[in-house]
Amino acid sequence: MNDQLLGGKPTAQPTKQLEVFENPNQKRDFHIHMQIPEFTCLCPKTGQPDFATLYLDYIPDERCVELKSIKLYIWSFRDEGCFHEAVTNRILDDLVAATDPRYMKLTAKFFVRGGIFTNVTVEHRKKGWKPQEKVDLGQFDSESNTRD
Repeated sequence: MNDQLLGGKPTAQPTKQLEVFENPNQKRDFHIHMQIPEFTCLCPKTGQPDFATLYLDYIPDERCVELKSIKLYIWSFRDEGCFHEAVTNRILDDLVAATDPRYMKLTAKFFVRGGIFTNVTVEHRKKGWKPQEKVDLGQFDSESNTRD
């Protein structure tokens, strides 16, 4: 039986190492969206826990970030004292360094502390990259394949 189920030592540990894999379609701009609802760090002033949902949106170039590694990376902040603004920028910088994306945006929505909600949004654009023109399909009824 699995030792983890019996209270054994977990095999996964938090890490600052981000793993990547080759973009399966480097010719196309495509959007990757992640919601990470369990981010935690500590308030650097009080030591109390801060909780946030992170929203990561990016258009990869040659590399994508591997999901398990981002989970372990995010987990590594649990016991660190971090200002919201600093940690959001640090995470974006680390992800950009690992993946070198065409575009990346990270939004951190922190839960209330002291009666204040904090949202921090940071972006990166690769030099020379321009987004493709947006296609508006709003003219087509979502139920256009049904018959009246």
